[in-house]
Amino acid sequence: MVALVAFAAALGGVYAGQTIFASRQQSNETELHALLHRELDLNAEQAEKIHTIERRFAMRRKALELEMHAANARLAEAIEAEHGYGPKVTAAIDRTHHVMGELQKETLEHLFAMRAVLTPEQAAKFDKTVAKALAPQVR
Repeated sequence: MVALVAFAAALGGVYAGQTIFASRQQSNETELHALLHRELDLNAEQAEKIHTIERRFAMRRKALELEMHAANARLAEAIEAEHGYGPKVTAAIDRTHHVMGELQKETLEHLFAMRAVLTPEQAAKFDKTVAKALAPQVR
């Protein structure tokens, strides 16, 4: 019974983390993308630089997402092998968290790279949108 509960908790935690993280990330990216391309009135040079930054990050994000899928597969294998919260499950969870952390770090690096292209006025609007995306108001 304990093994079954541990198994369910591990699966539930990973699923919830990915679901929440992915949906929040997509929403935030959409909002930032709209701000950059519609509201900041980028000049041609800025638009090209940001496009290059976005293209580079899209490739890296895809690689990290593939790594996350592989980490999840290893977690599933570990759970199946141990039928509980053992050392293989712990290591697989740690790996999953590591990849999530790398994605978050690289997302922030990507944001700062885009911000560096903006004028001070544009950067102020960008900062407000990023802050809103990271800490939405509770209603």
